[in-house]
Amino acid sequence: MKSLAQLDQLNLDADAKTQVAGIVQTLLDQAQQEIRVQELKIQALTMELAHLRHIRFGKKNESLSSVQPSLFEEFVLADIAAIGAEIEQIDATAKTNAPKSPRARADRQPLPDHLPRIEYRHEPVSCQCGQCGRDLVKISEDVTEQLDVESARFFVHRHIRPQYACKSCETVTAEPVPPAIIDGGMAAPGLLAWVMTNKYLNHLPLYRIEQIAAREQVMLPRSTLAEWVGRTGVALQSLVDRLIWHLLKGGTLHADETPVAQLEPGNGKTRKAYLWAYRSNDLDPGPRIIIFDYQAGRSGRHAHNFLQNWQGHLLVDDYGGYKSLFSRTTSPCTELACWAHARRKFFDLHAANNSPMAFEALQRIGDLYAIESEGKQLTIEARQQLRAEKSLPVLDALHDWLMQIRMQIANGGASAKALDYTLKRWPSLVRYAHTGNLPIDNNPVENAIRPIAIGKKNWLFTGSERAGQRAANIQTLFATAQLNGLDPTAWLKEILVKLPTWPNSRIDELLPLNT
Repeated sequence: MKSLAQLDQLNLDADAKTQVAGIVQTLLDQAQQEIRVQELKIQALTMELAHLRHIRFGKKNESLSSVQPSLFEEFVLADIAAIGAEIEQIDATAKTNAPKSPRARADRQPLPDHLPRIEYRHEPVSCQCGQCGRDLVKISEDVTEQLDVESARFFVHRHIRPQYACKSCETVTAEPVPPAIIDGGMAAPGLLAWVMTNKYLNHLPLYRIEQIAAREQVMLPRSTLAEWVGRTGVALQSLVDRLIWHLLKGGTLHADETPVAQLEPGNGKTRKAYLWAYRSNDLDPGPRIIIFDYQAGRSGRHAHNFLQNWQGHLLVDDYGGYKSLFSRTTSPCTELACWAHARRKFFDLHAANNSPMAFEALQRIGDLYAIESEGKQLTIEARQQLRAEKSLPVLDALHDWLMQIRMQIANGGASAKALDYTLKRWPSLVRYAHTGNLPIDNNPVENAIRPIAIGKKNWLFTGSERAGQRAANIQTLFATAQLNGLDPTAWLKEILVKLPTWPNSRIDELLPLNT
């Protein structure tokens, strides 16, 4: 190097030159090592920044396209419409004389057929032609539809039970009051279903439900609402227990967990609890079920306690709490890894620095998902054949390519971490492709959790462990109803009518399953 060559110009003896050259070389080596450390640190920070930007601004579908729609697009569209309206107000002729541009209707869907229709017929003022005076003849009809909605409509069921007396034996006869979820309460099943839907599906705190009712001049104190919620939750427990029984009959499950703040009584502070989720496999025959299990922590023993001796394929992320389920001596589960998580590592890497390697990995993983889309409607046998013919060759080529790239990349960097995440989980990642019924990723359970994760921004925390367990039970019923194409509110209203007198031997008939 130039610095070492310049030593020859100095008037030094041979030993001194050797010592100085050694010192200079050591300093250069240390500088290069420090530069490498700084490069790795910058790369890691860039990755973290890209990931945070993705969480804050990115699309949920993690598409490769760099064109992101503006977060303020809705305001721009609203302003355009407002400006057009103001122009029409200023110039009355603008609306009638301006050339009409074709309206974009590509995104407009037909209104659902199941909605009731109220028809209005608009006949001309006169049935004679305004030009020649002759009678008009109907040739067609122009039909337009508008969607409308009514706010909550409160009304009263007035039950009248005449009492009849026998003059001879002095007995009184009257029709008995039928059993109800809350005996003697003023809440009809429809009102209870409305309260539970608003609290657990629309994520509204009870004080906001109280305010909604107050606007209709109906006083529903929070204390009363809280009592209804507590009693209704207890009444529905048997349905949740039965759903758990059905879920654990399946051979494949998705599992995930999300943190929930729980209020600590007395000090006004919160601590972290967890809502665990277990979902059935859509590729297996049978009903779709999602179970939420509220627990005080994230320890793996909670998954052990829920699954007990269940044995099958369990699709999870890389959280260590699940690992002991796959290594236990009795009834071990078989691990399935999630390709969506593996893909996310390469997506973050590509978003950070447009890595060609990450882009190539995303393209190859995208081929796997294209095959899954192709086989979505196939039978299990046909899907297994499709995967054997197309997915396995793609996976083999992907593994060889990942191994080749990994040998060329130094340890410690973001690229190495993305590659290692996939390679270390490879046996669990490819297991699905040898069957026709195992899922490729854990997205179904993550999608089921997402509404709750968003909704908790409204209610902030759960008041107690019992309240958390009750919320998990109600969320279980509502989410399962939605998975099976049922209207949660209508289903719950019907169940609350039937449940007080329903025999336990026929409890399956009340479950929110589309069977």
